[in-house]
Amino acid sequence: MKFLAVTLIVHAPDPATGVQKSTNERFREVIDNALLAEELGFDGFGVGERHEWPFISSSPPVVLSHIAALTSRIRLFTAVTTLSLLDPVRAYEDYATLDHLSAGRLDLIIGKGNGTAQRELFHVTPEDQWDRNAESYELFRRIWRQDKVSASPRFRPEPADAEVWPRPLQQPIRVWHGSATSQESVDLAARYGDPLFSANVTHPIEPYADLIRYYRERWKHYGNDPGRAVVGAGTAGYYAARTSQEAVAAYRPVFEGYLAFRKRLGAEPVFATLEDFVERSSALIGSPQQVIDKVHRYHEQFGHSVLHLHADAGGLTHAQHRASLELFQSDIAPVLRRDIPDPPFPWAPAIAGPVSASAPAPTDR
Repeated sequence: MKFLAVTLIVHAPDPATGVQKSTNERFREVIDNALLAEELGFDGFGVGERHEWPFISSSPPVVLSHIAALTSRIRLFTAVTTLSLLDPVRAYEDYATLDHLSAGRLDLIIGKGNGTAQRELFHVTPEDQWDRNAESYELFRRIWRQDKVSASPRFRPEPADAEVWPRPLQQPIRVWHGSATSQESVDLAARYGDPLFSANVTHPIEPYADLIRYYRERWKHYGNDPGRAVVGAGTAGYYAARTSQEAVAAYRPVFEGYLAFRKRLGAEPVFATLEDFVERSSALIGSPQQVIDKVHRYHEQFGHSVLHLHADAGGLTHAQHRASLELFQSDIAPVLRRDIPDPPFPWAPAIAGPVSASAPAPTDR
């Protein structure tokens, strides 16, 4: 099993203290967390894309490029690239450039994105967002693979025998399809034989398990080898300590701050108590053995081989956050790596031939 640390770069008051960092401090924190993830042995670091408050993650290629310059091993993920909002040609240019700057350490997770405000900002409607997502991906995919492209898209000018530069380093890049609630993204992933990443954050396990089962059904429908279907899954929160009592006590102010923030937004929480959140959500809160057991329970439903944890402290102190991630890597990850297989593809860059000495190739874990 592989492990990612992911941030959506939420810029809101600390749920426990109420203090809000400056924008500059928040970006610095993201970079520090990426460096910590590489130091501790995580396999990937992901940066989300949102174009509305309370997020400041509108430019993941810029953030990931900076992280690429400061790291050498960890793979870099988008979580997610909102192709329904973007010009696929411009998105290709950004990510092909980042592919080179990272020495081929880039994976994309794509999706239509969430949020009314960002949809309105880009003049995308609920009726056309799925069509835009599929069309943008299909054109993006062709540009990545072909030196010249002609197409007749609905939502952007037609490229006619167009050359788009730079040509990428990885051939092809691995693209995951982020899925929260819709069968459209699941079907698109299965149609192209791409891996699926289940959000698995907001609700109990059932709707996510249903979508993953649908993915595997559509995967076979399109004639793909069932053994090559790959699923990743998110988590709603993470905090591990030596005992469950210690973990729950430390996480309680974080959860209470989250409830207060949801109330200010006028949103009803899915899990009204911490006890319910720990029991029925995908959050991994407890002793190392409790975390291991819960991942196994989810694996029985999902068959996933990649798991993401929150990269941000999110209300925990820096010391608590680091200690919990260290405990994950020392006591939890080795067991899960042993018990749950890796994805059936190399984790290393998909590059033919050696990488330039000016950009050291990462080692495969």
